[in-house]
This record gives sequence, C-alpha cells and structure tokens, in this order.
Amino acid sequence: MTTACNIGNIGFIGLGQMATALASGFLRAGLVSPERLFGFDVSPDAAARFASTTGATVCADAAETVAKADVVFFAVKPQYMSAALEPVRAALSDAPSSKLLVSIAAGLPIAYFESALFPEIRLVRVMPNTPALVGAGAAGFARSQNATPEDGAVVGELLRSVGSAFELAESQLDAVTGLSGSGPAFVYLALEALADGGVKAGLPRPIALELAAQTLKGGAEMYLQTRKHPGELKDAVTSPAGTTIAGVAALEERGFRSALIEAVDRATTRSRELGAR
Repeated sequence: MTTACNIGNIGFIGLGQMATALASGFLRAGLVSPERLFGFDVSPDAAARFASTTGATVCADAAETVAKADVVFFAVKPQYMSAALEPVRAALSDAPSSKLLVSIAAGLPIAYFESALFPEIRLVRVMPNTPALVGAGAAGFARSQNATPEDGAVVGELLRSVGSAFELAESQLDAVTGLSGSGPAFVYLALEALADGGVKAGLPRPIALELAAQTLKGGAEMYLQTRKHPGELKDAVTSPAGTTIAGVAALEERGFRSALIEAVDRATTRSRELGAR
C-alpha cells in the first residue's frame, strides 16, 4: 500500500495548468522524481508543455497512465470527466481498489466516481485553488468510504507541497469551494479596489498596485506567523482618532464584512447547486 513515506509513481489524466502546478510542487518538495511522473492529455500541446516543465513521461493514453501510476490525479474539466473515465474503468476492471485516485474536478462528488468506475475505488476528492500555481494554495479534501487514513496522509502531504491542505468531511467541501476556491477572486477585487484608492489619493498605479499587493500579503502573513486573532491585529494598527479608524469606519458603513460573508455564502450555495446536477 502507498504510504506518505513511499508515494510511488504519480500519474495525471489532464495536463493543464493545475496538473503542472501540482507536479512541479511535488518535484520541488522531493516527493517524487521526474522518472516517476506520468501523464496523458488529449491535447498534444498541453502534454508537451507538461513534459517540458516537469520532465515527466507522456503516455499514449489514460489506460497506460493508470497502469504505470500508483496515485492517479484526475485533472480534467468536469464536463469532460465522463469521457476521460471510460478507459480508466477498463484499466481498473481487474483490481478497482489497486490505485489511489484523486479528483481535483470542482463539483463532482465521490458518488459520481463510484458510479462511473466501481463502488470499491479508493478516491480522494480535492478542492484546490489557483494560488497553488505559485505554491500558495489552500485546499480541502475528503476520502471515499474505501480510501484509508494512509491514503488521506499521502494526499495531504502532496497537497501541502503547494500550500496548505485540510482533510474534511465531503459535505464541507462546498464551503471550501465558497471560501478558498472562489476566495482568490474576492482578494483580487480587494487588491484592485485598494490600488484604485491609492490612485485616487495621488499614487501612480504601478506603485499603488505593488503597495496594495504587499499589504494584503503582509497582513495575511502576520496572521499566519502570529496566529493572533484578526481583531487583535486590526486593533494594533488602529490608534485613537487616527487614519486607520477613519478607514475602518468607512468600511463598516459600506458593509464590508457582511459583503464578504455573503460572497462566501452565495459561492457555497452555488457549489451545492452544481454538485446536485
């Protein structure tokens, strides 16, 4: 059985940006070597880019990828998953639980894969986010009934090579989608708005963007390193009758916090709706 200390060969079905980001992270962390990476994509261009970036072996088809890998990532878009799984089902027909399968397809529940493949598969469903592309991802993952705690440890170790990762119940993954899956878009809106504020106050846009980006990054890093409550960190910046409290009051007047709460809630609700289709 694959363990966190002996991950084995890793295969990817679908070789786009996220697959490349994950494979690159695994390589940087020393969790796998290029000769133990395999993949297949219907797009020759995507396959060539993946191989060039990672040094992986490109397989002739999905079945060959499954045969060579111990851990198989499904990194195709949800609308193409059904077609992608057909050769996988054939490849697993003799031993459905012999491989650890990992899906990073948004909205497709574990039950979908158990129905499309076999009920006894070992599958981990992952909700990653795009900052994994720069090694700063935040992911949640859930195990199928037949996936073992050791399987969860393997996936957790792999995902933490490109950011942070938390094992949860599958029912909580919609909330992960709403928060960290959709959240980067909310952060980019905040980044753009902060920079606009700097421009309005007289700063050149390039400098305003750099200052805003570093401020968001620095604020998040302050929390991650100190683990102080965000309210405490906010209070440390907010002196009596000063500039910060004037800005905080403006945000409260405009419903800043309630808007973010509602954004996460609506994104979570939409994720549930898509998963129910």
